[in-house]
Amino acid sequence: MNKKQQYTTSNIKHGHATRLHGHVLKKQYGQHFLRDQSVIDAMLEAVTLQSQSSIIEIGCGDGVLTKQLQTLPHERLWVFEIDKEWSDFVTLTYPHPSMTVFLEDFLQVDFSRFDAHAPWHLLANLPYQITFPLLHKIQQNRHLFAESVILVQEEVAQKLVATSGRAYNFQSFFFQWFFELKLLRKVLPSSFVPPPKIDSRLLYFKPRTTVVEMPMQEEFWKFIKACFVTPRRTIRNNIATYNFAIQSLPDDILSLRAQQVSLEQFIGIWNTYYKQLLSL
Repeated sequence: MNKKQQYTTSNIKHGHATRLHGHVLKKQYGQHFLRDQSVIDAMLEAVTLQSQSSIIEIGCGDGVLTKQLQTLPHERLWVFEIDKEWSDFVTLTYPHPSMTVFLEDFLQVDFSRFDAHAPWHLLANLPYQITFPLLHKIQQNRHLFAESVILVQEEVAQKLVATSGRAYNFQSFFFQWFFELKLLRKVLPSSFVPPPKIDSRLLYFKPRTTVVEMPMQEEFWKFIKACFVTPRRTIRNNIATYNFAIQSLPDDILSLRAQQVSLEQFIGIWNTYYKQLLSL
């Protein structure tokens, strides 16, 4: 039995539902349980953990990743699971002195509870519908996090690391501003039970140690979002309805689409625009 197969033997189809260990996997929670040991190995090899490390796992399912995390150097493992059947299963099946299982929606958690044991490493096979809400929560609390690896939808991962082209959008720009992002291995549907209809990707991220502080930061982000609002339109057309005074911006920049402009070029554009505002 190979590594991918060894975790699938208790999977049983029941009508249109998938049962595992006697429990029905629930579509509303995005439950696609990872079964490929090589993917777990790649996730764990991407981060450096020490005896005092703190780990968060979101959506433990039946504990395939959880029991691997327990073998790594760490001081505490906090597991957040929204489904009581699986939180109970992992608590009973894989008890460990460093592990605490919380029956909670992680998106509703007060992040101040993490202050005392920061920084945290997030290692998780995420329900895909929470990827962007989760990343926004982490961005708002990035001082609490160290290097992390999450398993996300392939299309989302490609957008997050894109620096130009059709995949490059406001989310790409925003998260690259605050995080170092790196694609790890691609994960096929056959690595999950039940298999999703899309490919997945391991995504490494780490909060940047230094983030550029832009003048008039709130206006800066409004400006960047406006530039990307309609991908096929030029920057000039996108920002025309937002009342930005753009007289000093060069025509060769205004005639581009935002997907053709790098992060560094946007910084230059804003600095030019900001100096223009100061002179008014």
